[in-house]
Amino acid sequence: MRTLAQVIFDEAHRPAWSTDPELAAKMNPANPKDAGYTIAAETLRQAGFETKINTETFDGATAETANGLDTPSLDPAATQAIVLLHGSEDAWEATTKHGSPTWSAAEIDSIHRYVQAGGGLVILAETEQLKYGNSTAEIAARFGIEIENLTVQDSVNNYREVATWVLGNLVNHPKHNLLAGVQAACFYRAGALKIAPAVAANSFALATTSASATPPNAPLIVCQESGLGRVVIIADSDLFGDDSIGDLNHQTLWQNLVTWAATPATGIKASQAATQENWTKTHGDWPRLVDAVEGLRELQNKDGSLTEAADRGKAAKLVEQACDAIGTLAQQPRFKHQAAHLEATIQDFKKWQAGGFAVPDFLDSLMLFRPDLNRSDRLENLVVFPMYTQNGNPNRNFEAVIARTVWPTWLAELERNQYQNPAFVPIEFVAFTKGYDTNSAVLFPETVATRELAKFSWGGIFCDREAARFRVITSAAADLLRLSLPAEAEMLLVDQGLAQETYMLWDLVHDRAHSHGELPFDPFMIKQRMPFWMYALEELRCDLTTFRESLKLQEQGVYLAPFMRHAILFDRLFRFPITGDRVRNYDGLGGQLIFAWLHKNEVLLWRDNTVTLDWQKVNSSIIDLGEAIEDLYSKGIDRSRLSHWLASYEFVSAWVQPHPSSVWAKGVDALPVDGQLREVVDKVMPDEFPLNVFYETLRKKLATAITETAGITA
Repeated sequence: MRTLAQVIFDEAHRPAWSTDPELAAKMNPANPKDAGYTIAAETLRQAGFETKINTETFDGATAETANGLDTPSLDPAATQAIVLLHGSEDAWEATTKHGSPTWSAAEIDSIHRYVQAGGGLVILAETEQLKYGNSTAEIAARFGIEIENLTVQDSVNNYREVATWVLGNLVNHPKHNLLAGVQAACFYRAGALKIAPAVAANSFALATTSASATPPNAPLIVCQESGLGRVVIIADSDLFGDDSIGDLNHQTLWQNLVTWAATPATGIKASQAATQENWTKTHGDWPRLVDAVEGLRELQNKDGSLTEAADRGKAAKLVEQACDAIGTLAQQPRFKHQAAHLEATIQDFKKWQAGGFAVPDFLDSLMLFRPDLNRSDRLENLVVFPMYTQNGNPNRNFEAVIARTVWPTWLAELERNQYQNPAFVPIEFVAFTKGYDTNSAVLFPETVATRELAKFSWGGIFCDREAARFRVITSAAADLLRLSLPAEAEMLLVDQGLAQETYMLWDLVHDRAHSHGELPFDPFMIKQRMPFWMYALEELRCDLTTFRESLKLQEQGVYLAPFMRHAILFDRLFRFPITGDRVRNYDGLGGQLIFAWLHKNEVLLWRDNTVTLDWQKVNSSIIDLGEAIEDLYSKGIDRSRLSHWLASYEFVSAWVQPHPSSVWAKGVDALPVDGQLREVVDKVMPDEFPLNVFYETLRKKLATAITETAGITA
């Protein structure tokens, strides 16, 4: 997996801490933990960060001779955060012996410019700050934060009855939830901070002293958005040292703070594909193919045949143009592996024309399109089919799309070793025609017009579109609902590449979950005559299985796992219920069920137009919902089909209110249970479980954002 961000620990200014265990042992042979930040660095690495130690100034010169930091290594695009460990003259602390604790004016200028350009900065201050001879206070002052020269004491709110080991008063922020998973933190012989009025609007105290402390109610951790970057200043360096990071919730707090600092305050980090020049913009045969396809679409009926009034001569010329463009594109090395399929596509076009432009049949070319047999990372595939696009164009009109397979090594290994699924093909868009200028995010063989239903062996999901839609809708919902987001969620929402990788992992585990567990019915019963809430439960079951699997994956070192939990939670809560129409919206119903479950269990609150989540309970509550659905499945094995439908309806309606005029809600006596099963299915309302007041409001206020996601890819 690619790293989330690069974090540099500066050890070039005589710090009293080191992330190098050997150096920490030399600094304090009797107690290396009192000189080590090795666990802090390892915590970040396990979370997906790349960490580096800087023992020279950032311009490559030695610390003693350098006079500046204006180098590419302080480019926020390369280094997302730097950590300034507490530096000291040797008279006060055992140090690394590297450089001087004093930063030059030019260095401080460079750090300030780095933050303004989007970099993250974490400063670790200390008790009685002035005596150490470092320039940490000067650096903090550039951001309007004063490090007070004192030692905080608190005889009431302290840790282990030590007055100088003060327990911080943790302060929730309405937008940035840096306390997710954090209930307590101790500051060991800490200084205190002051926020200048000039920066108060973009700064906040995450932890303060208590009212009984000296000084009272003083900031101990200050976070600030400065320019495009972020700054975190901590009044004590001991709480994240090797001998203390295991206390209370320090390790989680540390990871939250660095993650937040490494996330740009504004702007979006694009995916790899989005930063590359798209070759289709300069290759004439792709526009020719698009022109032919779009021209044919205007002449087609819903079933793909030409309308009665269509100009056959024009259609013939457009088919010739399409075939010629496909033939030329097929000669490109990038499509060499598709030679047989693209030739068959041309022949299917010609057969359609020879048959008088009736309902098209592209079965022959479809059977030769096997992206599942060549899951090579960055491999591109060209497809041209008469097809409908799910959540897009419902008609079997011609579409052309170039899809790029995304198959990094880490994903291939997970699929091979844990989640075997030869049909799973994650893809991203290179180019597409109008049917995909919609919310459609899949390429499925069953959507293609064919003479007979064939056995299909693959399914493509456009991870770039799913990730982009998630980011837009969740960001808009969080802003509207004033939802305080954990640092990991903030990073996910600004990083398209990270979101895409998260969706690839989610889709892999979800797709595999369909074929595991106790399944009393076909997971794809939506194509059959069954109530749509049955598919809602199946899709939700697979997502909640994925949620549960993420905890196992995280233990295995898959650092995308917590991001996957955020994606499942927020996409289900926000995007699924309010996008698409309300006719048998099974994904929307699954989201409604999660909302109701969390709300009725007081894990989610909606009050004063603000949504809050109890992050201490979110994971366990969602797992409980998954187990309740698994129990429903298990009992369903021993029921008749109709009885299981009724039990499932009772389960869903216990959490989501049915439509007032629903026949199903009236119970079994109101249903035609003595007839055919299709008769009871016919009694299901198109919107059997309408949106509640929360979602009606959310859908209305996010209408613009929803519309803007059509056709989005990054």
